[in-house]
Amino acid sequence: MAAPCSEDPSLERHFKGHRDAVTCVDFSVNMKQLASGSMDSCLMIWHMKPQSRAYRFTGHKDAITCVNFSPSGHLLASGSRDKTVRIWVPNVKGESTMFRAHSATVRSVHFCSDGQSLVTASDDKTVKVWSTHRQRFLFSLNQHINWVRCARFSPDGRLIVSASDDKTVKLWDKTSRECVYSYCEHGSFVTYVDFHPSGTCIAAAGMDNTVKVWDVRTHRLLQHYQLHSAAVNALSFHPSGNYLITASSDSTLKILDLMEGRLLYTLHGHQGPATTVAFSRTGEYFASGGSDEQVMVWKSNFDNIDYGEVIKVQRPPATLATSTGNLPEVDFPIPPGRGRSLESVQSRPQESISMPQTLTSTLEHIVSQLDVLTQTVSILEQRLTLTEDKLKQCLENQQLIMQRATP
Repeated sequence: MAAPCSEDPSLERHFKGHRDAVTCVDFSVNMKQLASGSMDSCLMIWHMKPQSRAYRFTGHKDAITCVNFSPSGHLLASGSRDKTVRIWVPNVKGESTMFRAHSATVRSVHFCSDGQSLVTASDDKTVKVWSTHRQRFLFSLNQHINWVRCARFSPDGRLIVSASDDKTVKLWDKTSRECVYSYCEHGSFVTYVDFHPSGTCIAAAGMDNTVKVWDVRTHRLLQHYQLHSAAVNALSFHPSGNYLITASSDSTLKILDLMEGRLLYTLHGHQGPATTVAFSRTGEYFASGGSDEQVMVWKSNFDNIDYGEVIKVQRPPATLATSTGNLPEVDFPIPPGRGRSLESVQSRPQESISMPQTLTSTLEHIVSQLDVLTQTVSILEQRLTLTEDKLKQCLENQQLIMQRATP
């Protein structure tokens, strides 16, 4: 039995600032910022601290379709219908570098857990992997035969999963760049896909109003949900792995209890289609966006789990299986501490760790600063290139003027 629910999810805040449908949302790792993209071609950075002004970033020439914070939270990627990806430093300056990633709309951007690479998906039917620093193209995955709506790295960074309008979900090995398996159970376009936090399962949403969950080791369909009355546009796993939230064109959000395989909550908040949804990194909050131009932030409440323990749970590698034999039937690993209150955990002495906490924090700070410095260098390089181009153009114009002036 699941732990009893102490309280229903509650709407904490809603942000208004977009001038068209909201298409995507993502929390920074420290929960201080929430990013959203919209059909209005603007990227908004909302501050979770009350009374703080939001940042509005402009640069994309068409609708923004996807956003994702880097693991450090110091970089933010966005993709657009203008066929480009931008990497932003999410501060008041709003500086970014831009690269033309695809030959059609970019539908999805996602950082690897090590922050070193970025995967993108596009209407040009390809999935591409890039280095985060200097945005160097690494390789392309090309077996889809229709638009690719979504692509995500596994938690350990060894696999990539993609969802397409060709009605398939494909699992890729990042090292060999081979398609390991194609899941073909959806009856229509597959709109979204993501890995379970353990890395052993994937969930996919479809235009056929369904959500399906597969084991990536056995490729067995574990769960099938048909709870929405319209297309399911997005989904997000709770960090504990016990819950899944979905957003649908029927205007509702639904929270599923994966341990019991049942619907837990239906939330009505958006006027019109709910287009996107995402849990915060701890699972304490989730955000949603819709065609009503609103971004809503909800407090989860439904799981009194030790959020610190969730983050510490070791993720087993998502090893691949060529057959279904000799594999343990473990569908959803339950993290330690399920059901305990935060108060009871906070009173315990802190567990000893192999590396001093101050050293860990210092190293994390250095890595995050390197992210920002590298991005700043990239921005300066782009500006230098633009300046050189302008100087060349000026010189060419002067030469033309002098040639015309010469009798």
